[in-house]
Amino acid sequence: MWYAQNPGRRTRQLLGDGAVLLWTALWSAAAVVAYRLACLLTRPAPEAPPPPIGDPSRLPLVGDRVDSALRAAADAAGAGDPVTVRAAVIVGAVAVFLVPVGLVLSSWLPRRLRWIRQAAAAQELAASDDGRELLALRALLRPLDEVARTAYELPDATAGSLAEGWRGGDPVIIDALAEAELVRLGLHIPEQVYIPVQETGHENGTGPMEPCGSMGPVSTV
Repeated sequence: MWYAQNPGRRTRQLLGDGAVLLWTALWSAAAVVAYRLACLLTRPAPEAPPPPIGDPSRLPLVGDRVDSALRAAADAAGAGDPVTVRAAVIVGAVAVFLVPVGLVLSSWLPRRLRWIRQAAAAQELAASDDGRELLALRALLRPLDEVARTAYELPDATAGSLAEGWRGGDPVIIDALAEAELVRLGLHIPEQVYIPVQETGHENGTGPMEPCGSMGPVSTV
């Protein structure tokens, strides 16, 4: 199960997944653009005499010294080993992609995987009586405000009565707590499945046990 059954929770999950995919696509494009620009800037240029001081091709607003330093750095990059320069460009482009995408994935992916595991386990537990008791216990271990909110939805119930009902095996309390835990995960309560008794004989040769209501009146003669 990848998404919740509750429409509101499922919509939020879809929006969150879409935002992460869009973020990843944008930074992938940014990394490609940065790589291509770096390749263009590090491409060796033909030798030419330095422009005069008043030439308009010089960088504006940086001064002669800064302009000369930037041009010297570009010339050094162009004159360097092509393999080393290309490796540095690739590393820089990969960093442009990994840093922002990694920060988002490190917070989004663990929460997403944790919900998937919890939802699958909750669905499996909700299909049996013992499993619903575990779900009810999980609901009781929630923060007190959540337990109080669950008790508020039941008539004449308190957080203490919920714990007492769980200890006593009250089916109404257990089902209410299990429902609260499923709702918290955005899941629906599965309908209870009643398994019919197989009509097979016992070892002593008798047939299947019939319900008490099918027995006729006992003769006293």
